[in-house]
Amino acid sequence: MKYVARKFGFFVATLWAVVTLNFLIPRLQPGDPAEIMVKKLAGKDAQLDPAQVRAMRAMLGAPDGSMIQQYGTYLGELGRGNFGLSYSYYPFKVTEVIGQAFWWTVILVTVTQVLSFVVGVVLGAYAAWRRNSRFDSVVTLGSTFLGTLQPFWIALLLLYVFGYSLGWFPTSGGYEESTPGLNFAFVQEAVSHSFLPALALLIVTPIGWILGMRNTMIMNLGEDYIRLAKAKGLPDRVVALKYAARNALLPSVTGFALALGGVLGGAILVEQAFDYPGLGRLMGEAVENKDYPLLQTLMLLTTVGVLVANLVADLLYGVLDPRARRAQS
Repeated sequence: MKYVARKFGFFVATLWAVVTLNFLIPRLQPGDPAEIMVKKLAGKDAQLDPAQVRAMRAMLGAPDGSMIQQYGTYLGELGRGNFGLSYSYYPFKVTEVIGQAFWWTVILVTVTQVLSFVVGVVLGAYAAWRRNSRFDSVVTLGSTFLGTLQPFWIALLLLYVFGYSLGWFPTSGGYEESTPGLNFAFVQEAVSHSFLPALALLIVTPIGWILGMRNTMIMNLGEDYIRLAKAKGLPDRVVALKYAARNALLPSVTGFALALGGVLGGAILVEQAFDYPGLGRLMGEAVENKDYPLLQTLMLLTTVGVLVANLVADLLYGVLDPRARRAQS
């Protein structure tokens, strides 16, 4: 209970810090969202009318008053679940805008993260078991090379080759003309539109799991309990899976939980490259338009998701490895 209470205490303290930073960071950026909206409507070269800016600020419900007053208002509205109206998609509420993009990102990034974790752990474990072999060299060198590439650059390359040159896959959007819902036409279009963004993520995302699992398992293979298992005459498959891989997998639990928690942040650059209708694209639009309500809500979703995932990982780690409980009790 002491271990669990300590973890929950850190969670609450970190959550308060996250909420406070989430309030401060957007307001420290230069620029006025009301002026940006007036310029968009009147044209970049048009002369700004202070009356129009004030009217736009009132219409958008832009924050007014001192920072402390705004902070108090922000906490009160946050407690009531009111995240305000989106400046970019006025007059829609932030929750409505996020709700339309939520499942696009959750399905895309969750599927790619799960596949990346499984592929990375399996390849890393097998490379460690066959260390110094040709397979180990190919996997290690290939992972190191691919790890230097950026998902955004890979996305542009895939977009050019398979989208524009060959025309095998759509180049933008999440679907075309079908009605959204659980019907074959929509699912087929959604899968074809998400294939290239998913592939761009799958090329790079497993690298960390491969190298991390390989290095951790190699360390475990040198432990005394592995030598004891081999001395007892246990089959190599049992030693590799039940002893070495099982213990080497423990550090990856926290990383996998954090990766799933970060799903709500989306893949910003990849989604923007493919104009994919997910949370990552919304994040980029919110930053560009100084859309404080939308930006704050997206940042809050991302950070709270990571915090909750980290808390679950810590509690799960304590169950999987009793040494963690004893070390912090």
